[in-house]
Amino acid sequence: MKAIEIGASACEQLQCYEDAIPWCEKGLVIDKTNKILLDLRARCVIGQNKLQEATGNPKTHSVKGQHLLDSKVRDRAKEGTLYGNLGNAYHILGDFKKAIEYYERHLEIAKEVRDRAGEGKSCGNLGNAYESLGDFKKAIKYHKCRLEITKEEGDRAGEGESYGNLGIAYRNLGDFKRAIEYHELDLNIAKEVGDRAREGASYGNLGNAYDSLGDFKKAIEYHKRHLKIAKEVGDRAGKGASYGNLGNAYDSLGDFKKAIKYHERALKIAKEVGDRAGEGASYGNLGNAYDSLGDFKKAIGYQERHLKIAKEMGDKAGEGKAYANLGNAYDSLGDFKKAIEYHELDLKIAKEVGDRAGEGASYANLGNAYHSLGDFKRAIKYHELDLQISKEVGDRAGEGKSYANLGNAYDSLEDFTKAIKYHELDLKIAKEVGDRAGEGASYANLGNAYQSLGDFKKAIEYHELDLKIAKEVGDRAGEGASYANLGNAYHSLGDFKKAIEYHKLDLKIAKEVGDRAGEGASYCNLGICFESQGSINEALDCYRSSVRLFNDVRQHLQGKDEWTISYRDDNETPYTRLWRLMLKQGDVFEALFAVEEGRAQALRDLMYSKYETKTPYTEEQITCDTVSCLSSNTVFMAVHERELIFWIIQNGDVQLRRKEISDNNSRIVATSVLESLINTTREEIGVGRGVECEDRSLDRKIDSDLSKKRDQTISQRTHFDSNGLRTLYDVIFSPIKDLINGNEVIFVPEGPLCLAPYAAFIDSNSKYLSEYFKIRVIPSLNSLKLIKDCSPDYHKKFGALLVGDPCLEEVGYPGLTLEKLPFAKIEVEMIGKILNTAPLTGKEATKAQVLGRLSSVALVHIAAHGRMETGEIALAPNPTGASPKPGKEDFLLTMSDVMGVQMRARLVVLSCCHSGRGEIKAEGVVGIARAFLGAGARCVLVSLWAIDDKATLEFMKSFYLHLAEGRSASESLNRAMKCLRESEKFSDVMYWAPFVLIGDDVTLDLAKGC
Repeated sequence: MKAIEIGASACEQLQCYEDAIPWCEKGLVIDKTNKILLDLRARCVIGQNKLQEATGNPKTHSVKGQHLLDSKVRDRAKEGTLYGNLGNAYHILGDFKKAIEYYERHLEIAKEVRDRAGEGKSCGNLGNAYESLGDFKKAIKYHKCRLEITKEEGDRAGEGESYGNLGIAYRNLGDFKRAIEYHELDLNIAKEVGDRAREGASYGNLGNAYDSLGDFKKAIEYHKRHLKIAKEVGDRAGKGASYGNLGNAYDSLGDFKKAIKYHERALKIAKEVGDRAGEGASYGNLGNAYDSLGDFKKAIGYQERHLKIAKEMGDKAGEGKAYANLGNAYDSLGDFKKAIEYHELDLKIAKEVGDRAGEGASYANLGNAYHSLGDFKRAIKYHELDLQISKEVGDRAGEGKSYANLGNAYDSLEDFTKAIKYHELDLKIAKEVGDRAGEGASYANLGNAYQSLGDFKKAIEYHELDLKIAKEVGDRAGEGASYANLGNAYHSLGDFKKAIEYHKLDLKIAKEVGDRAGEGASYCNLGICFESQGSINEALDCYRSSVRLFNDVRQHLQGKDEWTISYRDDNETPYTRLWRLMLKQGDVFEALFAVEEGRAQALRDLMYSKYETKTPYTEEQITCDTVSCLSSNTVFMAVHERELIFWIIQNGDVQLRRKEISDNNSRIVATSVLESLINTTREEIGVGRGVECEDRSLDRKIDSDLSKKRDQTISQRTHFDSNGLRTLYDVIFSPIKDLINGNEVIFVPEGPLCLAPYAAFIDSNSKYLSEYFKIRVIPSLNSLKLIKDCSPDYHKKFGALLVGDPCLEEVGYPGLTLEKLPFAKIEVEMIGKILNTAPLTGKEATKAQVLGRLSSVALVHIAAHGRMETGEIALAPNPTGASPKPGKEDFLLTMSDVMGVQMRARLVVLSCCHSGRGEIKAEGVVGIARAFLGAGARCVLVSLWAIDDKATLEFMKSFYLHLAEGRSASESLNRAMKCLRESEKFSDVMYWAPFVLIGDDVTLDLAKGC
């Protein structure tokens, strides 16, 4: 987002002045003491009242469709002026359509009374309004009308202003050369009539035009001239605008620290003069600069401030820009889903206010976000919509950017011929409009496309052209990106020495501009080059530096769990390459420490904050201590391209095993093979097929539909086909079974392995793994150590919260009606008798009641409907007062709800469908179970799929009977599985195998109410 335009209708620049005199020619409200701004919404009311007086109509006139003219008009010229002033007020408020209605009324009256000056003023205002709507062609038409009138009237100042507005319109159309011509005409007139303020504004507009052309040095030169004049004439608003524009120019140059310095000066002035719009714009610009620096937390904070101001003022256009910037910030952070949410809000506003150019920009941003998500076809759809609008409004530069985005999408789809075609169209337009920075970007994209084609020499030619332009225009960030691309191209050619030289140059620039995330990426690229040429120690050092920098950026994101998850997921490469290279060198312990360091990082941050753990030691020391204190068989797993790696930890000793999953001739990597195997196994087990109307799933209809589809190809049978479970045993357990002693196994899985039903794995003797071992799962070694190291008094010893069959009659959930769970109610009543505790059921089991009691008990047991995607739980809705139907926030227990609680529970039992499910990230499974662990729970019992209401009652009966005998949670779980396995009705795997214990093993004194 650019800073305030100079020379466009000044009503776009100002907000509120108190004690104001009437509107002046430019549409400004000027305070005699030059202090603060008048509230424009109140100003609209004042204008309406004056309009009543002028027309003699006692009623307030509506803006749309109401005829304001009658035979009693006293002063048509004054009435026209009032229409113009009201238009200015609505323009400032971002209601451009309403502004246009008033301007058109002013124009109509001015023509009627033959007021040529008023007619010119109306045309100028209409031009500015249409420009704000993104209809640049219509804007130019009106500005030319005003220009013609000013020449006819001999109004040199008005003529200059018209040239300035035409320049801005042509710049927005992407015709930067013509924009410069008009701004120079404006400048000449300002000098001729001795209007120093106008001269400064012209310099500012020229600076913006050269910035758009990619000539950032010349842009800075002009903005400095504007600043000098603004200081000379005491123009505080002009001074602030100069600082903002200088900030944007330095941001374009990649000098983000200097950009921030100027934006902070602009912000200070905006606050001093009470310019709320300028303040909001400064926050937006600061957010963009911090985003470029990789400080995403600060970037989002500033964008949220901009959004708040825009909403306060009713500035819809500013609100849309804030949404767009927030979307871009979340895209940089790797949270593409949230980015899409914000871009859709921006799109909605653009359509609402009729801003076609803004609508196109929203489509472009959505396309880029979907591209980042890997949905290239949807990305293309959005970029084609952007292209259509760019052509419609005549925006050549925008058209070029659309071609570039389409080229990148087709490159990702491996349609390189089409990609190159689009990039060449982009290049042609960039040259045509004189956009040097755009030309450089086109060369970079062409270079990447040819690299994808394997034509590395041509790729290098294009990247060198890009580099030449970046140096020419002084774009340090662009120069660094060119070096990175050249480094990648030479690496592909096998010229590792030259590749390293280029990546070092990129690293130098990243350090120079303070881009910590960019520095981390540079170290990663260098590590890959050193590894390729066999310089192992140098490669390891680079990967360690990259990981350290990414960890440092992540630390600055703490406090926002979803940010740290997304950021870690988006920067997987150095973590993976580090441990794989260590393993290649035979460093078994070091490789384990490295892979553990990247495991469940955000969860570890949450647990640190909850347990208030002091961390004066390093991650490696934590891991060493953890390994030495693990007494049970602990199987740490990681996927390595085409094989599965196991570290088997026993009493401080670590042994390594490997299992090949796919051969080198296959393009399918191990992760995909394992995911497919686990999904196929779920189908064989019959997940969802035997679970009918009274299961505990929010997504019951979806499960039912899926099972019907499966039943078309899988024959109906009483018992399951065990091939998948046997294969899982052979792949995951058979390679390590000779190393496993005792009767307990802890798995530390990765990726799809997090959702494997370990208890049901079948060996060659047709026995289940749970017949040999008590089984637990932990997200990481350090998460278990944090639990074990917390104070013995941290977790509660007594007290229980039992929740069953919450009443959901008032809840409307998309696609289905949530039915009662009678056996869930019986389940918690049964547990309540054991514990002598009254359960919350029906309408009493509200979300507010549950959240209010979660932190005060040792045991939490919830038997309710669960959501397939995340395991989030449906509770009875909180009272909604006058609201006819409760919203999700009133009844759905979400991950963020749980993480906002200081949990002290030793055991949480989520007797709900899918409570062990979630989105699989580098972090692990991100779902409700992780939320309870992160909130402070010691261990959580969850289900991997939809569970039957009656079968679960029987399972929990057995589980709690054994728990009441003083057995641990893992042993009670194991015996409950055995109980169902040996039952007549619920012996199928789908009934007993979904239950998994995550975290520490605990015992409870149920005789004392636990």
